[in-house]
Amino acid sequence: MKRLVCTLALMLLPLPGLAGQVSVFAAASLKTALTDVATNWEDQTGHDVTLSFAGSSALARQIEAGAPADVFISANTAWMDHLEQLGLLHQGSRADLLGNQLVLIGPAGAAPLALDDGLVDALDGGHMAMALYQAVPAGIYGKAALEFLGLWSEIAPHVAQADNVRAALALVALGETPLGIVYRTDAQAEPKVSVVATFPQNSHPPITYPVAMLADTRSDDAQSFLDYLSTPVAKAIFQRHGFTDPPQSN
Repeated sequence: MKRLVCTLALMLLPLPGLAGQVSVFAAASLKTALTDVATNWEDQTGHDVTLSFAGSSALARQIEAGAPADVFISANTAWMDHLEQLGLLHQGSRADLLGNQLVLIGPAGAAPLALDDGLVDALDGGHMAMALYQAVPAGIYGKAALEFLGLWSEIAPHVAQADNVRAALALVALGETPLGIVYRTDAQAEPKVSVVATFPQNSHPPITYPVAMLADTRSDDAQSFLDYLSTPVAKAIFQRHGFTDPPQSN
């Protein structure tokens, strides 16, 4: 099998889709779990998956600009809504795939922290790592949670923004920042960090990962891969990596 996990920059060339090959644009937080799911699908079908991971906002903008992709998985509904409003989704293919939790992380072995006014003191002159809070879902959720808790105005001057949630995770894992806001699945994937607090679910919009096939897909296998994402086998892999069922729509 020749699955390629590549960066967004490599997806800018307008290559045509091929039979037996599926190009997937997916939120950075899915990297570990979706790579395992794709490997299973490849082993079962003999076909190839190309996975490109980045912030949902960057991926959606590249799709809007014409970057070739067959399937898109966003870490929030807003960017999928954006593409749907532009008519870029295959009609009827959109579905809510997964859910997640928002957590505060510190270095491995760090003691639990209270989500209160002492959070700035816990930074000890350092910064709070977050994904871009005006564009990337993890950052948007994080800002909303801090606003709900009345902490945003105090924390905002100390935020170190990263292009995506995995980049924010890396800042804490490498010791560049003492704390960071990521998804629970990201923390689970990185042994160099520990969860020190979990944000209340009502402190931010529901964390929902919608998936859809793109309207201009040329892959004969995009629908097959899309269907596989909701099978019991794929769901078990996602759950093993810490993902949950998607939140129930109101």
